[in-house]
Amino acid sequence: MKKYKIAVVGATGVVGRSFLKVLEERKLPAESYTLFASQRSAGSTVRFMDEDYTVQLLTEEAISAGFDIALFSAGGETSKHYAPIAAKSGCLVIDNSSCWRMDPNVPLVVPEVNPQDILKHKGIIANPNCSTIQAMVVLSPIQKKYGIKRVIYSTYQAVSGAGAAGINDLDEGAKAYAAGRETPAPKKFDYPIFCNCIPQIDVFDEDDYTKEELKMVNETRKILGVPDMAVTATCVRVPVFASHSESINLTLENPFEIEDIKALLASSEGVVLVDDVKNKKYPLAADAADKDEVFVGRVRIDRSCENSLNMWCVADNIRKGAATNAVQIAQKYIELMNK
Repeated sequence: MKKYKIAVVGATGVVGRSFLKVLEERKLPAESYTLFASQRSAGSTVRFMDEDYTVQLLTEEAISAGFDIALFSAGGETSKHYAPIAAKSGCLVIDNSSCWRMDPNVPLVVPEVNPQDILKHKGIIANPNCSTIQAMVVLSPIQKKYGIKRVIYSTYQAVSGAGAAGINDLDEGAKAYAAGRETPAPKKFDYPIFCNCIPQIDVFDEDDYTKEELKMVNETRKILGVPDMAVTATCVRVPVFASHSESINLTLENPFEIEDIKALLASSEGVVLVDDVKNKKYPLAADAADKDEVFVGRVRIDRSCENSLNMWCVADNIRKGAATNAVQIAQKYIELMNK
């Protein structure tokens, strides 16, 4: 099997460090790894694969140095500038920013859902939004068997989705509370996140929806291949360090038995059904942390609307919602190229 030259761009960030952890676990057939970051982190040392790697400065010349695969998590502006340069040199870019997700020429991939789209790439593959990824793993098998007419998302998103600054806001708030001090002014969020829920993630865009909410709407349609699917979302930041939780309401095209839905989910790739309400067993954010699977439970009929159901869905937003999904795309790409 071919050995691949792999670059990790944004290697010192929250997602970048998770890239490295997942790569160590999954052991891709790599000839070499090169770690890149901005001027602020370039020159620092990172322990990876039992070796000390010196983080390189990301430049146009450096990213054109003959890589086979590059995992990007360094923000939209960096991806917009450097991803095409890497792709032009023959590298497959798997990008974690929102920059390329809705480009009609760029596949938007969740490997359990639409792996066939990987080979449609023109040098760049987009990694979906974290909250969209976990929903797709659960919705796809239902869509394939029953058809989905409408989706209503309500998300409860961990502060790690806002990076190190978001984690720090919650940490500092918790420390202040424990010490009996006044909650410090937040540095990342508009309001203190400790003991609070903030019904705004990202800036407001169309019709008073946030960009985060519109990402879920548009990405769901693109990944499932149903451009006119009725989808709406409300996205909320909550005082949880890791793992996003989602309440999902579905109206299906066809009748169903709720036990058949549960059986379908339990047998689906990447899904763990945790649904024993008599014994208070259901997915928890704390239990999903540092895991790659998507956990689903509280699966029940919505009797207010024909052919409808509710479910509760939880996943680690940094792993499955970002790093793991990107590495899985690389794994699947390698598998397809070696068939």
